[in-house]
Amino acid sequence: MTSTLVFRAAGMVALAAFGVITAPLAAFAAAQGPFEVPVLVLSYFPTNGDLVDVRVTGDWGRPLAETRAKTQRQTREVLNALEQGSRYHGYKDAAAKPSLKYSVVGEMEFLRPLPTFAKPGHRTPMTDYARIMADVNIRDWVERRGVREVWIWGYHGGKVDLWESNMSSPSGDVSNSDRDPKDLPVLDRTYTVYHYNYQRGTSEAVEDHLHQIEAVLNAIDGRDRTPAGQWTNLLFWGKFVGSDRSHKIVRPGCGWAHYPPNAEKDYDWANRRYVETDIEDWEPDGTGRKQRMNCERWSGNSLKWFVYWMQNLPGMDNGLSYQGKPLRNWWVFLGDYDTAKRQGMKLVAE
Repeated sequence: MTSTLVFRAAGMVALAAFGVITAPLAAFAAAQGPFEVPVLVLSYFPTNGDLVDVRVTGDWGRPLAETRAKTQRQTREVLNALEQGSRYHGYKDAAAKPSLKYSVVGEMEFLRPLPTFAKPGHRTPMTDYARIMADVNIRDWVERRGVREVWIWGYHGGKVDLWESNMSSPSGDVSNSDRDPKDLPVLDRTYTVYHYNYQRGTSEAVEDHLHQIEAVLNAIDGRDRTPAGQWTNLLFWGKFVGSDRSHKIVRPGCGWAHYPPNAEKDYDWANRRYVETDIEDWEPDGTGRKQRMNCERWSGNSLKWFVYWMQNLPGMDNGLSYQGKPLRNWWVFLGDYDTAKRQGMKLVAE
């Protein structure tokens, strides 16, 4: 007689013979997380004496020591926001565990300007990411030391152009950039470069990550291959976000970076208008409990909105299902993109 066990994961119950757990079931379990995200931090401080050279940055000329301290503090704050944001319903479940576990495994500082080049279609010099990656020997960091993200502390100020997020992957670039296949060295595994501006705050840095989340989930969900008139039918953009081709909120769902559920325009994080939204009890079929809500839920604060929004993404042990199939922990697409692509994972487990 064959013994069996009951395997429960994210609302799914399946039977498997001892020692013969099926590959799809094992893959589903492995994709639950948590996922380690080693980070390499690069800082570019062009100096003029003891000051950061405002002639180079365009809008930042504070002392080097102050600038260095600010970026170090904001690095810690970004790490915390992203890790806390990956705790499914963490705002009401104190026991919720993060799906992403970040660690800084290397830091490098350059007291010189960002390398740039003249890129067609750009009015200001474009940051030369390929040069930066060559300077730091990115192959060693990614392929030997396991780095998955590179965070660049730099500047903008009308002096340089940049991408908030930029992916290099054997599977192709999915990021908030022009997706130029030649602007980063392609290695045997995926890494994503985030470019921060130390003239701005922690919220703006975290926002770079939200736009990357949106880009990746839209790509996995097939939005790039779907006529814009059908975007409302998509699981992420239509049913979770509640938007369409306009990027506005047409059904008060969970919103996106620029648009909370009650927003009426971009960056409308402090709108006091009330709407009925199911953000805290989102179900793919629309049956979740709705509640009346405005910006008071996130104190009208963009950073608090970002963390709150992330905590409503289907995460570890979310227990959700769609058309009879369990939803994955969507953080796998940020935490282990290569495995997700190799196994052909979708937002819903097959």
